[in-house]
Amino acid sequence: MPKKEILTIDNLAAFEKLINRDDRSYDINMMCMPGTLEDKHKNVDPEIGIRALRRRFNLIYLLLEGIHDVHIGADYRWLKPNDLVIVPENMVYASSNISNCKGYCIHFKTDFIQPLLKGPLTEEFPFFNSEAEHVINITAEESSLLQKSFKDIITEYERFSYEKDFLLRNYIFILLLRIREIYRPHVKQIKESSSRATKLANRFKHLVEKNFIEMREVQQYAEKLHITPKYLTDAVKETYGKTPRDFINDMLLLEAKVQLVSTDKTITEIALELNFSDQSHFNHFVKQRTGCSPVELREKLSFNIEEVRQLINPA
Repeated sequence: MPKKEILTIDNLAAFEKLINRDDRSYDINMMCMPGTLEDKHKNVDPEIGIRALRRRFNLIYLLLEGIHDVHIGADYRWLKPNDLVIVPENMVYASSNISNCKGYCIHFKTDFIQPLLKGPLTEEFPFFNSEAEHVINITAEESSLLQKSFKDIITEYERFSYEKDFLLRNYIFILLLRIREIYRPHVKQIKESSSRATKLANRFKHLVEKNFIEMREVQQYAEKLHITPKYLTDAVKETYGKTPRDFINDMLLLEAKVQLVSTDKTITEIALELNFSDQSHFNHFVKQRTGCSPVELREKLSFNIEEVRQLINPA
């Protein structure tokens, strides 16, 4: 995947305009946006795909056919028909290859369905947890059931009703309940088929996602997992095709790009926040991995960040 900067998008209106190239007028306070993959992908350049970004809202989609790959956090895979994809809010997501896709999708803010929840979203629906499986392949029967839920949501979204928010909230909740019912046996099967090396590599991945700023040494992760650095390296390379050191550096670089893209912090401030001893070490780290200095990388942004701010906070 080509190196790309990560954009953070706070509201659905900005997402529809900047990513889906939708020129229609949307309320920046809208809380959910359902649709078909055919409609959402119609203006996406198949050679570019969807650049790396973080949404401040959740994404669920069901792929029925077409060419589609995904980067979710540190995971990468090609999707198959009837793959259900769940991207929790704030998780890094990108797609390098999108072509002739059919299916359904929905973005929604957690606050929208909060009145129906008894606690945090991740407690009632664990598939939104950052450590959960985010792609599962479901059966044709399960797919038909979820397609019906997506269609109900889209129909209600497009219909005028004084009870629209109430109905949409409940339809989305029903979709989540159906996903939870389908999700559990699939994840159990995935876990039972995982090898010891895969389980260790996945535990390492989750540790890195939580601790990469403070913990930079492979030895530290090996100690937490009660194994040797060599065993950890072999397990991670077998599962992901790269070393634990690469994994840590990739996560650190992703976060550096987020800071460069989405904030006005100085290079020194970002270096200190990411726990580099000084700016020169941070400069060397970025230059070595991207061929650009942090300043040059920031200048290469293809999105107008001021435009995003105006969409989020219009005058």
